[in-house]
Amino acid sequence: MTGLVAAPARVGRAAAEPPPEAFTEVELVWIEKQTEHWVRFGRERREQILDRRRRILFFPPGSVFALVRWAANEHGTVLSRLNILRTVERGAACQTVPTVTPGAEVLLHVDGWPKVERMLQLIDAIEARGIDPIDVSPDHWRHVHNRMTVGETPRGYGPRQHRAFLLRRRIGA
Repeated sequence: MTGLVAAPARVGRAAAEPPPEAFTEVELVWIEKQTEHWVRFGRERREQILDRRRRILFFPPGSVFALVRWAANEHGTVLSRLNILRTVERGAACQTVPTVTPGAEVLLHVDGWPKVERMLQLIDAIEARGIDPIDVSPDHWRHVHNRMTVGETPRGYGPRQHRAFLLRRRIGA
């Protein structure tokens, strides 16, 4: 049998953890210098290793993560993409994204290695300020997406903006 085998259910699962079918699955592939998919940031709840080259990460609803997909052939790079995604509840409206099941809300999408590299630098800059990219305001990721789409430099994300976002989130605004 060559299909995926379901992971055994855990006994005594924490009450706060969603049922396994509510998780968003992200299949990662790593074939050196040919197809490389990786998560730049994100907190997966579970991981399933399929073989030496493939694994599946499971993210609960509401998780934010960055998915990088790169592919090449004998002539060089043919695909460079970075998506920052937020997982949704099962059955909620979402965008389809390759390797992401059932899909997710796309907060940011860039194509081409120069833009992907710039995004990786922006993520590094946020981390250098002591801010976990998972906790960055979704509005900031949308802003960065819009600015990069039109070739403009996005505004930075600093501690003051982050604190304001965390306070807004705490009061439910």
